Amino acid sequence: MPLLENGQIIQDTWQSAVEGEPLPSGNILVPLARLSEALGRNSDARLGVVLTSADEVEALREALPRLDVVVLTFPVFRDGRPFTQARALREHLHFKGEIRAGGHILPDQYEFLLRCGVTAVALPDGADIAVWQRAHEAFTVAYQPSILNEQAEGFAFRRRLA
Repeated sequence: MPLLENGQIIQDTWQSAVEGEPLPSGNILVPLARLSEALGRNSDARLGVVLTSADEVEALREALPRLDVVVLTFPVFRDGRPFTQARALREHLHFKGEIRAGGHILPDQYEFLLRCGVTAVALPDGADIAVWQRAHEAFTVAYQPSILNEQAEGFAFRRRLA
């Protein structure tokens, strides 16, 4: 799957651990249930964890300094829990690494993902990058504060439009 990062397609260099098989060497993404196993390996390779929308990000508190990426999985596009997970990772747990979103995501959710702290989106194979780019450029006004360095229009915006 290609990754969309900063509006550009990049190649995914991470390997995903397969359930029931030994952990591969190199940079790996593991499910939360295998995080302890991955943390115990004797390797200089980078480590990431894949969370489901039902997982609590607080469970990562002790491991976050050793993680390079956290992948948040959308089981369906209307499940908003990964937005909350991204925000909690950035604002409450102060995670500085990559936050990647995957699963069932719609292009019009891209800008909101960025505002919550997501840095990369795993696009489905065959996705039209132009649609994602247009969705990113369509939003020019923010009503709520975000993790981005921007000024939200916020309170009294409607009065300015009148």
